[in-house]
Amino acid sequence: MVIDGIDGPKDTQVAALIGRVDRRGRMLWSLPKGHIELGETAEQTAIREVAEETGIRGDVLAALGSIDYWFVTEGHRVHKTVHHYLLRFQGGELSDDDVEVTEVAWVPLRDLPSRLAYADERKLAEVAGELIDKLHTDGPGALPPLPRSAPRRRPQTHSHARTHRRDDSAQPQPRRRTNGCGQGP
Repeated sequence: MVIDGIDGPKDTQVAALIGRVDRRGRMLWSLPKGHIELGETAEQTAIREVAEETGIRGDVLAALGSIDYWFVTEGHRVHKTVHHYLLRFQGGELSDDDVEVTEVAWVPLRDLPSRLAYADERKLAEVAGELIDKLHTDGPGALPPLPRSAPRRRPQTHSHARTHRRDDSAQPQPRRRTNGCGQGP
């Protein structure tokens, strides 16, 4: 989450968000994020992805937290962990040149709870607000140290993907639906 005006009054601070249109045609606003490239740390990835998706340069100040979720792509169920950081705006111009991004916008911090599409990211915005308050009252030394992050040594794969392959020699079994709380009908 890159913030412009982080050292000024809170009512003038804005965060850079990206918008993507979902399958239903709705604009969903979220924080920039992406894959850790070979040889990159999570912090370096945050800086690069913010620049690629928004045109903005920033410096990492603190970790905001991580979000874990699952999604399905090409028949594979994939587990993803996204590490989020608080960044200070250093320059650049807001741009939606990235093909994965439909729109970009500077959004006042007070509007993040109503603008961010995902509850987990709204919680991170609260954490960012608390860290900014700490930065204002106690200075940069009061921010928690960044967690250790080693550069990625292997190409990113779907190592946490689950595939369900049926043994062709076995008789097909009826599929049961579940809602996560046990067997369905």
